[in-house]
Amino acid sequence: MAGSTEPLTRAAVARQAWPIILANAAVPALGLVDTAVIGHYGSATGLGALALGALLFNFVYWSFGFLRMGTTGFVAQARGAGDEAEVRATFARALLLGAGIGAALLVLQWPLTWLYFGLMDGSDAVESVAGEYFRARIWGAPAALALFAVSGLLIGLGRSRELLLVQLLLNGLNAGLDVWFAGMLGMGARGIGLGTAIAEWGTCAVALVVALRVLRWRHRDPAPLLDWRRVADPQRIREAMAANGDILVRTLCLLLAFGWFANAGARFGDVTLAANHILLQLVSFSAFFLDGFAFVAEARVGAAWGARDRAGFRRSMRLTSELALATALALSLAILLAGGAAVHALTSLPAVRDSAALHLPWAALYVLLSVAAFQLDGVFIGTTRTREMRNAALLSTTVFLLLAWPATRAWGNHGLWAAFVAYVVARAVALWPHLRRLQARLPAG
Repeated sequence: MAGSTEPLTRAAVARQAWPIILANAAVPALGLVDTAVIGHYGSATGLGALALGALLFNFVYWSFGFLRMGTTGFVAQARGAGDEAEVRATFARALLLGAGIGAALLVLQWPLTWLYFGLMDGSDAVESVAGEYFRARIWGAPAALALFAVSGLLIGLGRSRELLLVQLLLNGLNAGLDVWFAGMLGMGARGIGLGTAIAEWGTCAVALVVALRVLRWRHRDPAPLLDWRRVADPQRIREAMAANGDILVRTLCLLLAFGWFANAGARFGDVTLAANHILLQLVSFSAFFLDGFAFVAEARVGAAWGARDRAGFRRSMRLTSELALATALALSLAILLAGGAAVHALTSLPAVRDSAALHLPWAALYVLLSVAAFQLDGVFIGTTRTREMRNAALLSTTVFLLLAWPATRAWGNHGLWAAFVAYVVARAVALWPHLRRLQARLPAG
């Protein structure tokens, strides 16, 4: 198969997936380090400000996740087709787009904070400190979004170990600078924001060197390392923008579904809200593992799609899905058998513990059934069939919203979880009919 590297076996999939799993798990460690530093060196106001400010960054950066996903799909396809010049051009487009969006965020930081804090209900003191945190961290936005493009390149090329090293560097720099600015210099939440921004720029510089070395090593074609005419190809730009727009809509649908779930749980009281939040932490932890296999599917399926290799396409999908399903089964059993201990470790409140234990089977069921949605997302990202993903997201979110209201009225929080499980199943069901059409577009044999 053109553009292939390591032969596709279960062992190869596992070797490619585990660095991605560790890199994914390292992402929330950034927030944990920030929280720990303020928790030890700051005040309750600083901690609240950090929570408020970090929530805004999480929403903004998650919304621009298409910079990673779209890059992975187009890079994987170009790699499979043996078009190394297009691999480089795709990366350059994503890098420029990320830098441009980051610069726009710098320009729009004042109206953005005005709108955001106008919608939130924080105290004047908390919002004032959160504003300082935001205005310090926002200067890292161009670097943070450029890192999305680097991640997309590395995943698309199957270079998951380099991805892990980049993430570990970001975490290490962030931890050290947070302690220095917020702890030793006493700058509080503003120091956290400043430390994170500097860590993002430092990591971005190293990541770009890594990406350049990988691209130079692969550069054996007669085209220049960076062909600006190809980068500026109007057709390729239109394709990329269309894919990015579809992925953005899909991401916003995910945010809406999870936000609706949290808000609906809050209507049942603080205990239910807290219990659901804890159970979602178990779901999120499981997602680190399932995402690892989905990312490998993106790269492997995308390469097979670019090479027009139906057998490689089906084998990539089958092997990654087998390992993902086995992992989902293990995670679900772990939640059922050890979830109670995890809940006890996360909270000491008896009422919250009881409520979480009562709904623990729903979290286990969600993790088990979500594997199909994760894997199909990987297939459709790898083939950049983003319109189907967008439509599936719109349909499944509509199903969830239509089910949630009557289900919660009839069965309370159990009804809410049932609707949430139906939502993740609907995501997969909506994509499934398109999968056979995808395979049919590849030549047999």
